[in-house]
Amino acid sequence: MAAVIGAAIGTLGGVGGGLVTAMSQGFQQRRQRQIDREHNLEQARRNAYSTCISTSKQVSAAWWKLAASLRVDGSTEEQWRDPAAGAHAAWAPFSSAVAEVTVVGPTFVADAADVLRRAMYDLDMAGTAWHEAALQAGAGRLEAFDVRYMQAVEAKRAPGSAFQAAARRALLAEN
Repeated sequence: MAAVIGAAIGTLGGVGGGLVTAMSQGFQQRRQRQIDREHNLEQARRNAYSTCISTSKQVSAAWWKLAASLRVDGSTEEQWRDPAAGAHAAWAPFSSAVAEVTVVGPTFVADAADVLRRAMYDLDMAGTAWHEAALQAGAGRLEAFDVRYMQAVEAKRAPGSAFQAAARRALLAEN
């Protein structure tokens, strides 16, 4: 009888030890998956924020190039064609980058990206209006359109800085 009780106690001890080990391993695996998810989200955010900043600069540079060609006395539609195509082509990657930011969040960064998108859209519309007016007029130096464009350039600066600050905050990169 003592042998049976001893064997039962040994069996229970073995089962209990195995159960504790299994529970501990399960906890460690869940914890590791959580750490991996957090790391992947941080990397996705970092990539999305970087792409958004980079593509916003590309949109600005493309429109700046077109504006410079429009300002040249005697410039022609042919001279505006490539810069105009570049300015229009720059929008899609930027728009996609903003959409990616809104997916990976958090909300305060997504909101800042949307404000930047609206400011960049105003720049895009000011540049488009200037280019279209130049095509109709046959001349690029159109002061009123240049003024509107420069106002849009100035108006995008604060949203650009605000987005970068929000991104730094979300990545805990603030000092």
